[in-house]
Amino acid sequence: MTTIRPFVKRIIPKHLFRTIEPFGHLLEAILANIRYGFPARHLHIIGVTGTNGKTTTSFLIHTMLVESGLQAGLLTTVAYGVNRNITPQHEHMTTVAAGPLQKRLRDFKRAGVDWVVLETTSHALAQHRVWGIPYEIAVLTNITHEHLDYHGTFARYVRAKRRLFEIAAKHGRAVGVANADDPSAASFIAVIPHPISYGIKAGELRASQLRLGADGSQFTATIGKESYAIHCRIPGEFNVYNSLAAVAVGRELGLTKQQIEQGIDALAGVEGRMTVVDEGQPFTVIVDFAHTPDAFERLLKDLRATTKGKLITLFGSAGRRDETKRAIQGEIAGRYSDEVILTEEDDRDVDGHQILNQIAEGAQKAGKRQQQDLFLLLDREEAIGFALTRAHARGDTVVLLGKGHEKTIERADGTYPWNEIEVTKTALRALENEASTQA
Repeated sequence: MTTIRPFVKRIIPKHLFRTIEPFGHLLEAILANIRYGFPARHLHIIGVTGTNGKTTTSFLIHTMLVESGLQAGLLTTVAYGVNRNITPQHEHMTTVAAGPLQKRLRDFKRAGVDWVVLETTSHALAQHRVWGIPYEIAVLTNITHEHLDYHGTFARYVRAKRRLFEIAAKHGRAVGVANADDPSAASFIAVIPHPISYGIKAGELRASQLRLGADGSQFTATIGKESYAIHCRIPGEFNVYNSLAAVAVGRELGLTKQQIEQGIDALAGVEGRMTVVDEGQPFTVIVDFAHTPDAFERLLKDLRATTKGKLITLFGSAGRRDETKRAIQGEIAGRYSDEVILTEEDDRDVDGHQILNQIAEGAQKAGKRQQQDLFLLLDREEAIGFALTRAHARGDTVVLLGKGHEKTIERADGTYPWNEIEVTKTALRALENEASTQA
């Protein structure tokens, strides 16, 4: 399927290809299961889905399992592996194709794994790439505007996500963990025999006494007469939600209060998720994978509250992806940030300047003006260097969004190596050398 797919797309109309594509993926999944001996049947699978927070929630759950002494595998956007032997993933997709996915599950089984945390996307569910995987526990982080270029409508997007809970309803524990503060949660809870809801405003498992800081959050998670003192070392209120989801899973698996608390505290960070880059500069630099309107809203709102000086935000928008979110994200960034810098983000074969202008419309709606507090620089490396020169004071924050952990950047003439964190470190060192020379 993967080898003939480009040819088939060229000769079949787009609307017809979308109709038949899932059947090709389903056939691929069936054949992969047969080839690798239906490996998921011998494993306990925890699926994590949602628009934002899937990767961090998956890491929190996996770390908690490993710290508790369980043999656990992990498959996410960022990395995959067994226990503490985690390998970076280089594919530009969260849930890989059925062939590699089933092979990795087979390898996990051979390594003695009992539990697998599998980050699962709406694409994978809609295309039947996860056919043959009997999820026992399904987790929903949230659902907001994303991937409408593929699903067509928000209702179809929600329906694809809900498929994870429908699969889990038929297997093993049949447990569904859902964010009660999300408007779509009720439709997920309705299809699973054993739902557990969590949230800050609503839910059976509730967070209270929140203390948010630049180095993470502390809060009390309460359900019935049970309470947990949680310390999440990754900052942001959204990671309170991610931690609550992990608490709910740990509780369902029968982990002790100590195992749950220590397991969540053990995760120091996830590459490209609120990653602080420190080369001795006086201001704060953060790299994050945020690339949806909801992620922008949550992250920039938190940073605005904790940034004493200027908040400088750099991002772009991928080509051949949802165009409708570009102006929305531009408006959100313009509203929370003192300065906005727009640049490339996997433009592919789409005119990068056109993408930047679409985002700029939203930023200008929020009051930003080009060459004053709104800058368009297509080359991402140049844009990062420029963004860093705009920060001066100790209270300033520069946040670089959209690429996070990814190790390539896709342009019209091909795919190039990319490492946002290393590029940023190099730019910071160059600034320091320049300052030393001038001194």
